[in-house]
Amino acid sequence: LTSLMVSAQSTWKSDPAHSKVGFGITHLMISQVEGLFSDFEVTATATESFDDATFSVDIKTASIDTDNERRDNHLKSPDFFDAETYPSITFESTSFEKTGDKTFKVMGDLTIHGTTKKVTLDGTVNGIITDQRSNKLKAGLKLTGTINRLEFGVGEESASIGNEVDMTIHLEMAQQ
Repeated sequence: LTSLMVSAQSTWKSDPAHSKVGFGITHLMISQVEGLFSDFEVTATATESFDDATFSVDIKTASIDTDNERRDNHLKSPDFFDAETYPSITFESTSFEKTGDKTFKVMGDLTIHGTTKKVTLDGTVNGIITDQRSNKLKAGLKLTGTINRLEFGVGEESASIGNEVDMTIHLEMAQQ
């Protein structure tokens, strides 16, 4: 019975106050512009040690923030994300592979701008603790990956911005 309890899966939700969905892209081939999406929800179904997990991610496209309102408005426009037509960026995991004691790969379907592609994200479990207030588990995770924005129809080929977008997602997940 104890081994069944240890391997049981439960639902985990991201804590928006302690999580961040960020990205970086090359500008003029000499510098990196970084930004984030401030409105998102990440749900996972996982064991208490995150040895096996499925992830569901919903990012509100209009919440993009690069610390430049003019650029943000352009990124929300039909030239790039077309946030009015495509209000969400989603990721649904399809498989999970443990690669080390605290590392894993999660594969799944990423949908941006109405286009869905298979992607692989590298993951790290930073730690798992019991929250003193709720007496429930909290897990710190980091997910990283790189995509080609042109494959998702985000913008056009340009000498001023790169095609590769680096994604970094820092998560504090609370067991429900």
